[in-house]
Amino acid sequence: MQFRQQALARLQSPEELDLPVRFARPQGWLVLSVTVVVMAAASVWAVTGSVSSTVDAPAVLTYGQGSYVLQSPVAGQVTAVLAKEGERLPAGSPVLKVRTARGDETVRTLDAGRITALAASTGQIISTGANVAAVEKVARAGAPLRATVYVPAESAAGIPAHAAVDLTVQSVPSQEYGVLRGEVTSVGRSAQSARQIAAFLGDTQLGEQFTREGRPVAVTVELRKSSATRSGYAWSSADGPPFELTSMTPATGSVRLADRRPVDWLLP
Repeated sequence: MQFRQQALARLQSPEELDLPVRFARPQGWLVLSVTVVVMAAASVWAVTGSVSSTVDAPAVLTYGQGSYVLQSPVAGQVTAVLAKEGERLPAGSPVLKVRTARGDETVRTLDAGRITALAASTGQIISTGANVAAVEKVARAGAPLRATVYVPAESAAGIPAHAAVDLTVQSVPSQEYGVLRGEVTSVGRSAQSARQIAAFLGDTQLGEQFTREGRPVAVTVELRKSSATRSGYAWSSADGPPFELTSMTPATGSVRLADRRPVDWLLP
């Protein structure tokens, strides 16, 4: 009953119309001002600022001219293997000797290059057209290595000319020697199939591996040279690894994409 009488008395009393209205406390004005400034700064940055990003993709060190699979033109038994893996040979060099019904025949390289794999051994019976070796084409001695990075097709369009690339080479401990430096020289015009990749690298397994998540685009990377390192190429560390690099070495390439304004992510 007491609370009811107090309520009735409040309703009957006149309103305090002569008191000023307080819209906000000083602390509230400060918070509002800071919020407005931050939002304005964020809007300006979204329009004028830029954000860099990278895409990581599998890569292979090559001489950039591709490979071919050497096939035997005759059927018979291999009597001698005349080449070694890793050996550089001129065009027409003997690779195998095969005993056939018409006598001994020699299987020779088609183009100058480096033997990256041998698929035949002494005593083996091979048929006409059998794959006996994989040969990576090398135009001349001392030709520079390049890297081919197989970038997902949806990311390839965002790669600018001369984009920076960091390559983590599988055979080089990156924590000790860092990453290999390079820059993009060309971006493929179309996505490649497993067969196209296998034909270029001379390795069917790599073709299948690089297309498991879709057909990628081949990006050619020129390695930066350096006379201060044993490998002859520039690394994120001062000296790089104490050995030379070889072709067909797997790596992972981190390719820098074109910078984008934050507002571009919000617009359709």
